Parts: sequence; structure tokens; C-alpha cells
Amino acid sequence: MEHKAPILGYRSFPITNRQVLAIAIPMTLASLTSPMVGLVDATVVGQFGDAALFGGLAAGAVIFDVIFASFSFLCSGATGLVAQAFGRGDALEERAVFLRAFVVAAISGLTLVLFAPLIAAIGEWFMNAEPAMTAPMDLYIRIRLISAPAVLINYATLGYFLGRGEAGVALLLQFLLSGANIALSTFLSVYLGWGIAGVGWGTTCAEVTTTIASMIILLGRFRAGPKISLQHTFNFAAMRWMLKVSGDIMIRSFMLTGAYFFFMRQSAQLSTLTFAANAVLIHFLLFAECFLGGFATAAQQLGGRAIGAGDQQAFLCTVRLTAGWGLALAGVASVLFFAFGEQLIGAITTAADVRAEAVFYLPWAVFTAPSGVLAFQMTGVFMGATWSRDMRNMMLLSFTVFIIALFAFGRIFGNHGLWAAYHIFLLARGISLLLVMRRRVRTAFVE
Repeated sequence: MEHKAPILGYRSFPITNRQVLAIAIPMTLASLTSPMVGLVDATVVGQFGDAALFGGLAAGAVIFDVIFASFSFLCSGATGLVAQAFGRGDALEERAVFLRAFVVAAISGLTLVLFAPLIAAIGEWFMNAEPAMTAPMDLYIRIRLISAPAVLINYATLGYFLGRGEAGVALLLQFLLSGANIALSTFLSVYLGWGIAGVGWGTTCAEVTTTIASMIILLGRFRAGPKISLQHTFNFAAMRWMLKVSGDIMIRSFMLTGAYFFFMRQSAQLSTLTFAANAVLIHFLLFAECFLGGFATAAQQLGGRAIGAGDQQAFLCTVRLTAGWGLALAGVASVLFFAFGEQLIGAITTAADVRAEAVFYLPWAVFTAPSGVLAFQMTGVFMGATWSRDMRNMMLLSFTVFIIALFAFGRIFGNHGLWAAYHIFLLARGISLLLVMRRRVRTAFVE
């Protein structure tokens, strides 16, 4: 049974292209800075020209992404719940949602710090990589996990701003994170000669810097607003609903990152060279998702706001407009990837063998945007509406299809089979959610 917050009144509002673009453009820019954290790390290490060192960083980044992407519910869950409170005009509930997410983020982050050695050991065992990759992977994981509380708090903060439609603030924070990461990672790794440790420490310090900046903004804002009681903040029904939504999203996120993890693991089983090449090419998928992420965020914020306001027309208009813009932008992304793909590969790594292998499989990466656009957009719609159970179930279905395809096609076609399986995974996610949405709309706006 879904938790229903008090409806403060029907607040109908129009949805226009201008509204969609006002959120999508800054959030596309902000989203494009997100993979810059990993891309900068990869680029810095890639300049050493050592495939094993580059592979060790990539393997460590995979472990790190699996862990922290599993906590992405702190951002997406907060975005949907804050957007719905915003649609109802309930300012106190907006703040309460953030405070609940903040507490969960802080506790979870500290727990990850305590278990860092165990997480690193499990990661080494599961990746089953060559010994030359193990040492840099272990070092990178241990250093990056120190920033766990800051990373998770940043998720919660970003969710709050996105839920309110304040894309400009979110953009500034993401620029701060990327800028600090570029400066610190380059300085520590290259100029001080710390190598992969410098990359890890640079990214860690950038995450902490961003957390401090976001807390300064929020403390000033909350002090100027009305007081909120602990009873309201930690209301049992609201907490239970948030944890229910968060649990579903966490399972969904775990399956998503698990698919990425299995894809990279199977790459490592083929060869170190194939793993390194796929570690380069996977950035095309990340860029595709982030390039389209602005319209997914617009779907999440405006869709959640429409749910909170009880405005079915606004919801359907949000779905139509964000889908149209997303499809158009996916085509643009593929053209850009095709035109500049080899240059981007060359910028990431100087290892000639890795570059040649990545260029050979580049066509698979070029078309990740069209394959994934519906999945990205539908995820935004379902996140904003907090239809978490359906999203979880469709991800489990898609993940099952992916695993079957991965092992079947990978055994027959090698790396071509791995990429084909990932495209099937993207398509299954989008189509399954679209089919479910039609049924959900019929019941969501019933009085």
C-alpha cells in the first residue's frame, strides 16, 4: 500500500517545451560532468601507457561504481518524493525528505568506510583479474571508499535540488566536483608522482569539497525557513514509505550495476586487452546516458510534480515531450560518437594496443544512445512517480534476459556477443517499462 501524503489542493499547471528545456539543458550539462570523474581518472592513468595499470584502475572503478550506484536511491528517491511534495505545495515535507535521506546517507557511508578492506578483498576475488591488475585495483578501492559519506550525502543533496527543479544549483555543484577532481587528480598523480594513489585521493578530496559547499547552501536556506519538528521529519509512515521506495530502487540499481559488472568481468575473462578496450568504450555508454540524462531528469521532476498535483494531463504531456526530445538527442549523440569516437579513445589512453582494440569495437558503443534512450526516459518517469515496485520488477526481468544473452552470445561471438547482450538489456528495460506505464496511468489519477 503506497504512502499518501496529505493533498494540499489540486495545483494544475501546464507543461511546455520551455519548462522541459529549462530543466533538461542545465541537467544535461551537469550529467555530462558526472562521468568526468571516472574519465579524468582514466585519462590521467592512461597517459602512463600501461595496459595493466589502466586495467587495474578500470577494475577498481567498476567495484566502486557497483557499490555506490546501489545507493543511487538516495538521489532518485529523494528527487521523486521532493517533486511530489513540491507539486502539493508542501515545503516542510520537501525539507523532511532531504533530512531523512541525509541520515541514511551518513550512516551508510560510515558503514562502507568501516568495511573497506573486506569490500576490496571481495572485489579482487570476484573480478578474478590478472595479478598485474590486482594491486592498483585494491589501492584505488581503499582510497575512494574513504569518501563514502561525502559521496552519499552528495546524492541526497542533488536529489533535493532536482526535486525542486533547481537545475542551476545542481549544475554548479557538479561543475565544482568535476573541476576539483581534474585539478587535484592531475596535480597529485602527475606533478607529485603519486600515480594511481594520487588519482584516488584527488577524487576523494573533490567529493568532500562538494559536500561542504552543498551544506553551506542548505544550512543558509533552512535557517531562513520555518522550523521543522523531529516528529514530522521522522514520521513513521513517511519513513516506512521512503524505505520501501528506497529498497525497490536499491534492488533495481544493484541489478543495473550488476549487469555492468558482469559485462566487465566477462571482458576480463577474454583477455586483459579486451577488458581495457571495453573499459574505454564503456565511457560512450556513460556519456550517452548522461547526454540524455537531462530529459530523464525533466521527466522525473515534472512527472513527480504532476503526480503530487494530481494533474494527469500534465503527466502525459511530460512523457510525450521528454520522449520526443530524448529520441532526437539520441540521434545527435550517435552522430557525434561516430564522428569523434576515435579521437575520444585516443584522449583516454595512449596505449596503442588498447586504442586499436577499442576502435575495432567502436560501432557497438556508437549505438548505445538509441538503444538506451527509452530506458533512460522511462526510468525518469517511474522515479518521479515513485512507482518503485514496477521499476524493480521490470529491471529483474531485463537483468535475467541480459544474463542469458551475455553467456550465450559471449561464448559464441566473443566480445561482439557481450556488446550485443548489453544492447538487448537496454532495449528490454525501456520497452518493459513503457508497457507497464499504460496500466499505471489508468489507476494513478483515480480520485
